[in-house]
Amino acid sequence: MTRIVTLTAAGAIDATYRVDAVRPGTFARAESYTREVSGKGVNVCAALAAGGADTAAVVVLGADDVRFARCGSTAPLLRIVEVPGATRVNTSIIDAAGSTTKVNAPTPPLSAAAWDATVLALREELSTRGDAWLVISGSLPELAGTGALVDLGAVRTLARELGARIAVDTSGAALDALLADPAGIDLLTPNVDELAAAVGRPLETLGEVVVAAREIVRRGVTTVLASMGVDGLLAVSADRAVFARADAPFVANTAGAGDAALAGFLLGLTRAPGASAAGADPLAIAAASAAEWGAHAVAHASTVVAGPPFGIRALVDTAPELTRVLTPEGEASSTTRFVPETA
Repeated sequence: MTRIVTLTAAGAIDATYRVDAVRPGTFARAESYTREVSGKGVNVCAALAAGGADTAAVVVLGADDVRFARCGSTAPLLRIVEVPGATRVNTSIIDAAGSTTKVNAPTPPLSAAAWDATVLALREELSTRGDAWLVISGSLPELAGTGALVDLGAVRTLARELGARIAVDTSGAALDALLADPAGIDLLTPNVDELAAAVGRPLETLGEVVVAAREIVRRGVTTVLASMGVDGLLAVSADRAVFARADAPFVANTAGAGDAALAGFLLGLTRAPGASAAGADPLAIAAASAAEWGAHAVAHASTVVAGPPFGIRALVDTAPELTRVLTPEGEASSTTRFVPETA
């Protein structure tokens, strides 16, 4: 069985409003409103559970919202690290055309004691699962009083000690810090803009994305899973590049699609050995699964997916056309393809 523990050091409450239209500076009344415990690692964990994995989500939540968290659909998955106060709220506003406007609250700082408790919770969860993956997802908080992000060194050391492989999906300063020393990271999942920033140049074709991803691989990362919005995704290793794309049946909510894609990749990757014995390609299986789960998530009204992606099949190319030009930003608003969000 697939065994995966996720870390969300900056948990959140996802608030989703559905409105007819979003017009800046005007009043709008929501047609519906939902709240759910979220944060990228929680979303990944929920998708993993829907895919049959043995999984747990270590998540930092404010004490004011712990009771709510323990009543939600993801409650059995959560290993909560409780801190004083309220949990940050991330807001999605979805209009009648299916466009999502997302505003994420600032990430509150974390005390040294709370960070130590988080690392201890990770140790306990990983220790009960041999041959596991550790997924570090979302924003990283500052360590209170230091002005610096919490140090992932202890987490990476813990993973090595327990034999866990590491996947990371983060952005901004946290991604910059990781890229300065990415050795030992088994899977990194930037979007194309984050990858472009990491290599310091624009990426306009599939071939340029592959070259950029291999620069990250040479720094010590085993596999880069680069999401390219409507153009699908690329799974890149030192000697392989696999393209995959899947169409969603419709667009309900793009928030959480990238999290579901990461879960899908891990589900496909960890199930690949049995298929590989029958002659299948493990990396292609994982890439296809990522695209299918991402498209599946787009068709969900909530951030957290329920159930596997039945009826969605990915287009996979193990020798992609590297000269293919990526879709310019702003030209894909009407598409129903998988469009992952940033961290």
